Amino acid sequence: MFQAFYFLMQIDFTQIYDDLFAWCEREDFAGYDPFDGLNSKIFQASPLKYFSLSRLAWLQMVKRSAKNLRPSLKIEKDVNSKGIALFALAEISRYRATNNKKHAENTKQLLEKLESLKIEIQNPKSKIQNRTAFGYNFDWQSRAFFAPQGTPTIVPTAFACQAFIEAYEIFRDEKHLDIAKQICEFIVHDLNRIGETATEVCFSYTPLDKSGIFNASLLAGECLASVGKITQNQEYLNLAEKTARYVINHQAENGSWAYGSKLRHQWVDNFHTAYVLLSLYRLQNVIPELKSDTENALKIGYKFWLENFFLSDGTPKYFDKETFPVDIHSASAAIVAFAELNEFDPTASALAEKVLAWTCKNMRDTEGFFYYQKRPNQTIKIPFIRWSQAWTAFAISRFLETKKV
Repeated sequence: MFQAFYFLMQIDFTQIYDDLFAWCEREDFAGYDPFDGLNSKIFQASPLKYFSLSRLAWLQMVKRSAKNLRPSLKIEKDVNSKGIALFALAEISRYRATNNKKHAENTKQLLEKLESLKIEIQNPKSKIQNRTAFGYNFDWQSRAFFAPQGTPTIVPTAFACQAFIEAYEIFRDEKHLDIAKQICEFIVHDLNRIGETATEVCFSYTPLDKSGIFNASLLAGECLASVGKITQNQEYLNLAEKTARYVINHQAENGSWAYGSKLRHQWVDNFHTAYVLLSLYRLQNVIPELKSDTENALKIGYKFWLENFFLSDGTPKYFDKETFPVDIHSASAAIVAFAELNEFDPTASALAEKVLAWTCKNMRDTEGFFYYQKRPNQTIKIPFIRWSQAWTAFAISRFLETKKV
């Protein structure tokens, strides 16, 4: 059982955040990604690029390698829209916590960079206009489908929406709200709907697939709920409520959630569990009608998460039954979830600090950036910009905001 009571040496988390953000600024917020293997100029010049199995094998080879193969494979550092959204969210948190204008200026610059990465949706079969989304800066091959670089994808789109909405709530720039509205139109009119009934729905990952991925659909629901609340759009609020009910109805008896609804998605991991818990908590705070159903789902899901995904010293496990690889994403997602769930569980803030302290001690480089993974016999120190740096910046900033530091 992950315990809340422990002894921590004094750690200057504010300085750690500032050092990390400065390192990312020097890199112009660009870098490598665990999933950018298909950007290899060598691979793109070969006939292997035309076959799904070879794409998947190549991507996994590059991702799993303990050595950073990207320079030799001619993969260039790049800017990732989700990464920029996370950096913007981090600076928004720092501004709310400190009222320091430096963080406000950083936020606005990051949002301008993010806006430059948006995808204007072109669908000749649809008469719906003014739709915006975001995608990844690399081709992505999963076991289910292939998404070419720039395919509009709900995960980066949802984090962008969150950044624009949180910025709108502070700066009241109508442009930020307009982009969030356009994102909701993308969700409603371009994503596929899986298992839709009068009471539940699951949105697809992209317009190209029909995969029922729980956390991704909930992120779509969060977008609809946040914009629906501001604009009083009942259609958006109803759809957001249905995304929550779909995921609640797919919770296992032990409180866990698999990654998705299909047989090939039946694994349970730390950070996707954290995403689901946090999304459900946020949705019930916007849609009070959900609380009677989300309350029990959160209670047993949170209990399962605490008891199965953390070691006593704060180490975040990857899977419920396996510790390794210890991944920076697991740590960062846990810190964000604990920080925001403090009203749900009064010990959550202390748990966030415990995981953060472990992360700073075990995953941080002296230059200020954070490592990718700890494996049984080695630490993978590749400084991925989105997966590691952006997520950790977001996590530290959310923790500092809840601690009012």
